[in-house]
Amino acid sequence: MRFPRASGILLHPTSLPGPGHVGSFGPAALDFVDALARAGQAVWQFLPLGPTGYGNSPYQALSSFGGNPLLVSEEWLADAGLLERAPAPVSTNPVDYERAAEEKVPRLHAAHAAFKSGAGPSELAGRYDAFREAEAAWVDDLALFLALKHRHGGKRWSEWPAELARRDAKALEGARRELVTEIDRHRFTQFLFFEHWGRVRERARERSIVLLGDLPIFVAEDSADVWAEPDLFDLDGDGRPRNVSGVPPDYFSATGQRWGNPLYLWDVHRERGFDWWIRRIRATLAQCDRIRIDHFRAFADYWEISADEETAIAGRWLTGPGADFFDAVKAALGELPIVAEDLGSLGEEAFALRDRYEFPGMRVLQFGFAPDPKFDAHSPHQFVSNCVAYTGTHDNNTVVGWFRSATNTTIDASEHGALQRRVLDYVGTDGTDIHWDLIRLALSSVADTAIVPVQDLLGLDGSARMNVPSRPDGNWVWRLGHNQFDDAAIDRLAHLTRIYGRWNDANPAADGASS
Repeated sequence: MRFPRASGILLHPTSLPGPGHVGSFGPAALDFVDALARAGQAVWQFLPLGPTGYGNSPYQALSSFGGNPLLVSEEWLADAGLLERAPAPVSTNPVDYERAAEEKVPRLHAAHAAFKSGAGPSELAGRYDAFREAEAAWVDDLALFLALKHRHGGKRWSEWPAELARRDAKALEGARRELVTEIDRHRFTQFLFFEHWGRVRERARERSIVLLGDLPIFVAEDSADVWAEPDLFDLDGDGRPRNVSGVPPDYFSATGQRWGNPLYLWDVHRERGFDWWIRRIRATLAQCDRIRIDHFRAFADYWEISADEETAIAGRWLTGPGADFFDAVKAALGELPIVAEDLGSLGEEAFALRDRYEFPGMRVLQFGFAPDPKFDAHSPHQFVSNCVAYTGTHDNNTVVGWFRSATNTTIDASEHGALQRRVLDYVGTDGTDIHWDLIRLALSSVADTAIVPVQDLLGLDGSARMNVPSRPDGNWVWRLGHNQFDDAAIDRLAHLTRIYGRWNDANPAADGASS
């Protein structure tokens, strides 16, 4: 599916400024949408919005269908009369997920109690009942899963008592009776998440801003998805994966990457018409307008690693569902607004699958300067129009950090000076504003869509990096400071956006904006 020429910004909602220990929906999210509009942007890209588990990675969510409770806006809960308006806590940078949960979860419980006592707008109960009915297929299982997980000290579901892990009907019914209040709290919190995200999405529609979400191809082992429908996954009799996901050794890693997610039983999915996937993609499209599919390659072929292996070295390639999958999803949902994450080593089958459906792939400028022909496609003069160009992704260093650092994902330290010379020869500057040099390359390219992480707009160094793959902790914590995304950055981005024909003319708020 081809997209019109446009540009946008990558920022996860947990990185939004505002009160408390984590970014959330609320006034800051609306302000960010308005800032995008003033800069002539048409796309807001973010990471998966699901409830995170251990490590706080949005790519290891406890549910593919639900939302992260930490993103619920306490400011909007107070506006609705569900919370007393407390003094705004001091905004923290970086994000502190542990403290955020310690403070916000009791507040969410208080909002639920207030709702049950009749507080809030008169129409709120009707909207909650409608949500419960419409989303019962996933929210009931998620609420029960979260309540049971808390009851059992946070243990993964495969370590619960066997009758609960294996979903014995009598045991589950007993749990629903015992945990009725806690289950309803989790269900109500999911309702609040979608209520608040709906307000953000409505502002985006008013500003003609497209929301580009993210769908990881694999799901977390310890998730409501796997617990609720274990027959869709390659598990042993105790509910543990027999084989797990990853990628083999390559240019970036001598031992490959062992992600550890359970693999799908694709024959079972095919027999059922890929109905679980259709539900999953439909639910994601209820949150956003376009979807970036992480590790798109696995639909063509995927690396199977025995769960007993400690690394990804020993594994084998297996054939994915291929065109059967996308034909079934397209028949159910219509044209698919998908961006294919096609980074890394891909076989011809993956490229053919991407091109068959005209899904745009990704081009990352930082890769385009690597001294290896396999990265030539990431050089701007090699771009095709049906792609999304990035200065960097959430997994990359910032442009400034990448340019200055002797440690890069694509070259060793001894070649860093050569890389800098290649970059400066290409951009034709002295590198003083290297982040704007690469932003200009992305916006001026033939790529239909250009995306810039907000860290690159601000010229931040490697300390602002969002994620370092394979690093066990310290990821996902970067956060914008108050007024850090200021008029100077907005105006400069707006200027380049106009020059290179990416201005969002559909945005009514852009009239009279920077030229």
